[in-house]
Amino acid sequence: MFLSNYENRLDKKGRVSVPSSFRAYLNSMGYNGFITYPSFNHAALDGCAQDRIEKLSESIDSLGPFEDKRDYFATSVLSESISLNFDSEGRVSIPEKLLKHAKIKSNVVFVGLGKVFQIWNPKLFENFKSVARKKSYINRSALKWDNKFKKEGV
Repeated sequence: MFLSNYENRLDKKGRVSVPSSFRAYLNSMGYNGFITYPSFNHAALDGCAQDRIEKLSESIDSLGPFEDKRDYFATSVLSESISLNFDSEGRVSIPEKLLKHAKIKSNVVFVGLGKVFQIWNPKLFENFKSVARKKSYINRSALKWDNKFKKEGV
């Protein structure tokens, strides 16, 4: 899983080192990179493994072939998705148009979200994290454990 968050700096050539735990997780699935695209919900980038974007593509394909929603999702996600490969030092080069979307100029923060991760401008992420913490507290009763966990005492 993608866990925790890590701040790194873009180098002069626009490359950034991907956290080693993220690379290890992707490598364990047979990938030497990841897919990224502009987040729908934030000035951030969503990142995932190839199999995740394939599932998203299948979900989009399940919509009717002539539905407007299908074209909207395909255009907003698939046409904006970019495959980034790690170089020999574990870095990737994030294209300028994606950096602009996320308002990233020099530092980035990789944010683990389980099966996916996001790439943020550190200041914007700190603001979002504060809001997310408050809203999580308010909505904490929405998280449910299935019976398997209750039986195991977790």
